[in-house]
Amino acid sequence: MFNRNRFLRQLAAATSITLVAGCGVFSSGSSGDKEPIVVGTTSAPSTLDPAASWDGSWELFRNIYQTLLSYPNGAVTPQPDAAKSCAFTDLSNRTYRCVLRPNMKFADGDTLDARAVKHSIDRIRKIAVRGGPAGLLGSLDRVQVLGDREVVFHLNKPDATFPFVLATPAMSIVDPEDYPADALRTDGKVFGSGPYILQSYEEGKKAELVTNDHYDGFAQRKNDAVTIRYFPDSTQMVEALRNKKIDVTYRGLAASDIVELQGRDSQKGIQLLEGAGTEISYLVFNPKDPWAGKLAVRKAIAQLVDRPAIVHKVYKDTVDPLYSMIPAGLVGHRAGFFDDFGEPSSSKARKILVKAGIKEPVPLTLWYTTDRYGSETAPEFRELKSQLDGSGLFRVTLKSRPWKTYEAGYRKGEYPVFGRGWFPDFPDAENFIAPFVGDQNALGTPYPAPRITNNLLPESRRQSDRGAVVREFEEAQQILVDDARLLPLWQGKQYVAASEDISGGERALDPSTIMAMWELHRKTSW
Repeated sequence: MFNRNRFLRQLAAATSITLVAGCGVFSSGSSGDKEPIVVGTTSAPSTLDPAASWDGSWELFRNIYQTLLSYPNGAVTPQPDAAKSCAFTDLSNRTYRCVLRPNMKFADGDTLDARAVKHSIDRIRKIAVRGGPAGLLGSLDRVQVLGDREVVFHLNKPDATFPFVLATPAMSIVDPEDYPADALRTDGKVFGSGPYILQSYEEGKKAELVTNDHYDGFAQRKNDAVTIRYFPDSTQMVEALRNKKIDVTYRGLAASDIVELQGRDSQKGIQLLEGAGTEISYLVFNPKDPWAGKLAVRKAIAQLVDRPAIVHKVYKDTVDPLYSMIPAGLVGHRAGFFDDFGEPSSSKARKILVKAGIKEPVPLTLWYTTDRYGSETAPEFRELKSQLDGSGLFRVTLKSRPWKTYEAGYRKGEYPVFGRGWFPDFPDAENFIAPFVGDQNALGTPYPAPRITNNLLPESRRQSDRGAVVREFEEAQQILVDDARLLPLWQGKQYVAASEDISGGERALDPSTIMAMWELHRKTSW
């Protein structure tokens, strides 16, 4: 489907998972767990409706809904899932055709056909939740249904990345009988066609998944049921793992817990899996704020922020400093912020502000969420405040909210500066630029960048060989550096901690770092 050899080699290296602690790796590899595998995470869904989500809710969606394309274990390009086959039918990458598997059904027995696929995609654009997944469909003109099983996507411009978009959980297929065409579903129920049925759900507490007997896709379930428990912080989650209340932890492990698990707990029945990741953390500046809207203020902050200090003091070196919105390991990455600003410097930052006529300390409020990105978020922002205040150039106030109200606040433009994390929608450099620019983006804060949106991204999307678009992405990154509207801070690694009797953790992460719960199972031989 794609000629992406150079890209695939780099990505395969970046997403490999290594066992760094623990013992016992033999297992039967067969299904048959009678008790649910219990997975702990600090990342709870914000919604159960795919049309509303461009965030960590996808973790749940991947396991209960189905997409036309997805990522079987080991794949780094999208492969058919609900579809039997998909391919571009023209040389210009503007017409994309999928044929569904025969006799597909939703979990409640309703027919999953081409009409359901069209309904699912069309409602995303019609509802158009602010900051929601409609922003992923900018290249889509219309969806055409041909018979019961054939769907044709007509694009308004060439887009070689469109298959990656279809593989995101945002494009989950929903039943037209249960999901309104022009409104979000609000009854708290889910009927997808994924490997599992959502048997019960307690918001912010747990999701109970059981086998979907109607499922027809690539996933080979190695367990009969999974329970996902949502924790407010890493400390409680790891304590539950030690006490065998949960079997696996994923998302939100605190640095101190990771360091401890790398040591003595490797002898206490807990294994830790570590791998390179593409999660990033960054600051967003609101251009409508009287201070954050000033380029000189943003550049002064870019000149002051000491990333290595954050990485070492707060995260115990379990993450890496990041100087570009495109993380290391993806084609096109360059350390633009380091190239332009170099080492942190108060004197250089002062010159930037004075040149702009700003001679008094700048009052600025930094916002962060208390329950989304792990236990280090608050210490990270205290370190940022210390760095900015310590320069004598800023007077920083810190404020925070739980994710649900925090997300609503930044979508309304309430915050001068706020922290965000990003887990990739798909493993391509485009996905670390396109979602953040344009009038409709994942941040809910319009960012007009015409050179990027009108020229560089369209040019890159014409190219099926993603290793051949380095020039476009390097120029786009430089524009982001020049604007300093987004300030990258660090790039994460992937850590999965599990009881020693659990297998499959190393296979459970797809290229967008979403956990495929069906890969987890209990070891039956040693």
